[in-house]
Amino acid sequence: MAERVTVQVSEPYDVLLGAGLDLGETVSGRVPPGEGAILTDSTVGPLYAGEVRRSLEAAGWRVADPIEVPAGESSKSLGVYAGVVSELSRSGLPRDGTLFALGGGVVGDLGGFVAATYLRGVGFVGLPSSLLAMVDSSVGGKVGVDLPEGKNLVGSFLRPRLVAADTRWLGSLPGSEVSAGLAEVVKMGLLADGGFLRELGRVVEARSGEEAALQSLVSRSVRFKAGVVAGDEYEGGRRAILNYGHTVGHGLEAAAGYLLSHGEAVAAGMVAAARVSSEVFGTDLSETHEELLVAAGLPRKVPAVEVGKVFAAMRRDKKRRSGDAPGDYRFVLLEDLGEPVWGVRVAEDQAARAVEGVLER
Repeated sequence: MAERVTVQVSEPYDVLLGAGLDLGETVSGRVPPGEGAILTDSTVGPLYAGEVRRSLEAAGWRVADPIEVPAGESSKSLGVYAGVVSELSRSGLPRDGTLFALGGGVVGDLGGFVAATYLRGVGFVGLPSSLLAMVDSSVGGKVGVDLPEGKNLVGSFLRPRLVAADTRWLGSLPGSEVSAGLAEVVKMGLLADGGFLRELGRVVEARSGEEAALQSLVSRSVRFKAGVVAGDEYEGGRRAILNYGHTVGHGLEAAAGYLLSHGEAVAAGMVAAARVSSEVFGTDLSETHEELLVAAGLPRKVPAVEVGKVFAAMRRDKKRRSGDAPGDYRFVLLEDLGEPVWGVRVAEDQAARAVEGVLER
């Protein structure tokens, strides 16, 4: 039995969670069968694209050959985007067709941007296969691609017609990918109320692949994020709290040439944000952060990169405002557990101490 979470935005959509979902039946119960195409990557495609296509076709869909992109962050580029829309055009996917994004966060972000722009918009269904995508990037409708200058600098908002997450697929993930997804789970637990925070005690079980713990944490995360998104669909205010740890984290990713995983970068970014939070609000949450990150198998520090490159990426951060001084940055901070504050102006020297503190030397 699938669990349903409805994202209550201007055009609501459902996120369905469960182990061993019949995807053809699940999707077709909400989206009438028609022309479809599957976008996937070179890791997930060989594992699941065939069964997804067969399930959809058994439910009455007409599905073109899957489009496969290389696995990894490098596929979130304008060049790969151009190749995907060209393949869709050659396949003949019509404007009332549906694009299925089968994969992790990269495929979901890329596929959503393709769906938002190909023929000025086709239907989109998210089929997240990684923990990171299930708990975070597949919920909320932010889609896009990277530029060499930074992450997600080209994009849009897109409401999917449906998100269907088969948690059975988590069993094929390597431990490092589970840990990467747990970074976002930990983030949301720190932002949320006491119930979710207490649930983070199951992180160790989830990391070891315990199905009930994974299902519970995925559900908690999706429900928390859906609630935040429902109150601020276009990130004009409180939704910015979901960027906790991402200001520094995205800077670290860019400076490392995207050889650092998103989860590792966000983990270090949260440690940096905790340090700044302590300086600003006087509440030291560093020990709580470190305990949770250790339990999740995540680093508190990352290999040294050029600090100048980190700040170059941070200066292009979407949270910056036109009136900010060149040396000021906007952070999401924690006044206490479950009490996030967004849009906090942080001076460069203070940000530099926090960044230096999470680099291995």
